[in-house]
Amino acid sequence: MPNPLLEPHLLPPFSRIQPEHVEPAIRQLIETNKLAIEELLANDGGYTWGNLLQPIEELEDKLAKAWSPVSHLNGVCNSEALREAYNACLPLLSEYSTWMGQHSDLCAAYQQIADGKAFAALNTAQKKSINQSLRDFRLAGVALPADEKKDYGELRQRLSKLGSTFGENVLDATSAWSKQVTAEQLRGLPETAMASAKQAAVTAGHQDYLINLEFPSLSPVLNYCDDRELRETVYTAHCTRASELGPNGGQWDNTALITDTLQLRSELSQLLGFDNYAELSLATKMAESPASVVDFLQQLAEQSLPQAKEEWRQLVEFARNDSGLTDLQSWDVGYYSEKLRQKLYQVSQEDIRPYLPVDRVLPGLFEVVRRLYGVDVNPVEHFDSYHPDVKLFELLRDGEVIACFFLDLYARAHKRGGAWMDDCRVRRETADGLQIPVAYLVCNFTAPVGDSPALLTHNELTTLFHEFGHGLHHMLTRQTVAAVSGINGVAWDAVELPSQFLENWCWEREALSFISGHHATGEALPEALLDKLLAARNFQSGMTMMRQLEFSLFDFRLHLEWGSGTFNSVQSLLDQIRQQVAVTSPPIFNRFQNAFSHIFAGGYAAGYYSYKWAEVLSADAFSRFEEDGIFNAETGADFRTSILEAGGSKEPMELFIAFRGREPSIEPLLRHCGISG
Repeated sequence: MPNPLLEPHLLPPFSRIQPEHVEPAIRQLIETNKLAIEELLANDGGYTWGNLLQPIEELEDKLAKAWSPVSHLNGVCNSEALREAYNACLPLLSEYSTWMGQHSDLCAAYQQIADGKAFAALNTAQKKSINQSLRDFRLAGVALPADEKKDYGELRQRLSKLGSTFGENVLDATSAWSKQVTAEQLRGLPETAMASAKQAAVTAGHQDYLINLEFPSLSPVLNYCDDRELRETVYTAHCTRASELGPNGGQWDNTALITDTLQLRSELSQLLGFDNYAELSLATKMAESPASVVDFLQQLAEQSLPQAKEEWRQLVEFARNDSGLTDLQSWDVGYYSEKLRQKLYQVSQEDIRPYLPVDRVLPGLFEVVRRLYGVDVNPVEHFDSYHPDVKLFELLRDGEVIACFFLDLYARAHKRGGAWMDDCRVRRETADGLQIPVAYLVCNFTAPVGDSPALLTHNELTTLFHEFGHGLHHMLTRQTVAAVSGINGVAWDAVELPSQFLENWCWEREALSFISGHHATGEALPEALLDKLLAARNFQSGMTMMRQLEFSLFDFRLHLEWGSGTFNSVQSLLDQIRQQVAVTSPPIFNRFQNAFSHIFAGGYAAGYYSYKWAEVLSADAFSRFEEDGIFNAETGADFRTSILEAGGSKEPMELFIAFRGREPSIEPLLRHCGISG
């Protein structure tokens, strides 16, 4: 039988991909690549971009195009058979990556090209990719003795497996919990949340209503449900996921995996000559040193903590005056914060939701992009899909298709939570011409119910714009060298710049005038409601800032200080950081770290600070639009060429200065957050 993963396709043949195709295809491609690379290295006539690096890029691209849809499907429609096939390939890919990174002859060939006379004639992207590869050879242990190379490979494989298992445990623990409840128990919930809970019950064959731990179900309960006991039940189930505690305590426990992961990362770092994993992490990032990261986070904390403490005092006082509540708990914070927001500003996320139907928001988003960057977005009617919810769009410039993206917006069973962008195809020059970039854009919004359209909260609107910003970084690139095309080769602490940057248009009157419109009447978002939304923009911004700094400091210090004796356990470090930067401590049973997939199953280990680091860049970049006009075509073109089109071809600070004319300032971020510096 033909294997679709081994056939050339413009887009993934999702409907034909079966779990049994996965491992044979990946094994074959890896073996083919290894043989081909050895043949390329056998050329003793001198290595060049054309006779070595370009062919290797082609080989790597074939493997990437086979693995990309498999990895994507594992995240968006997980099954036991697919999970098994996916996990069977992780050690194969890890071994292959190590084989490449530790291939001393291959490294020597790259070095020969870098040292040769022809290097000067290569373009900027080619030079950057070669220098980047030489750095990566070093970080893969190419210079290690044979026995230590073997140790490195084993460590990488074990870490890959641990990360996958961590993520699976979180997914399974999230999916395992649900609760059948009555309308009375859900009193206070918005109509949209009630309808979703009713539909979930019908789908599951239950009476009454069904709630679960997926965000569209979890969030309304914690923010609106009058039943305090139910809020506590849901909070407890959520914050003990994948731990030894809670309703499914011990069943998918990540506690040991966290310790094992940290220990292996520490061993890997020391093997490569670094004191700790934070140093290894920063070897590929914009930040210069661990001290500079810690100083940055502590500076933000010092400037934000007084405001956060005052916001907490106001919330405690409000809960006491409103309900006589004298022991405000974690499961009360969202509920009373929402009531306080409504008291102060007479606006809630639910007030905005009717004006943000997806079928109005998407054209609005595309219009923002057209005005800023001169590109059009058109739907593609017929394509091979993996779920009825998925849509495909093309990006066009001057009528020419320059990229496309899959859009998967709604939460469902067996789909990983959160929101993300990933690359499906990378822009690169091939023997047959230009390969256009293709992206996956994934969210977990509330799906349409019955005849009603999907309606977004304003928070969800900003999430959509955030992920689309990542997508534009990938799709608007003008690079044709895969290693620095789109998001490839971009320092991790700068990669959030385009995503956070695009969020700003969700707060602009001129943009909201065509992004929003009532789902039933088409009526524009009322001016009075918009005024309230904008007035409430920085409600509890100090508390929000401190929460992100808590996560960032926990992640970074965990990897900086693991094994140093400055803390006794993962939990003790988290408790210590909370004492420093949190305005309130969660209950003792909270196991936030056991579901912190960003750092234990994603790419953010010793890098979660990147969100705040890049937010400084994005706020400062947007301040130029505030000066020039938010739809100033010249400023938009400058951002496109300086940041988006450049991809990873130059250092991020160089690109930022090219756009802004100077190094970044922290002031615009504090101003946007309403925090006095």
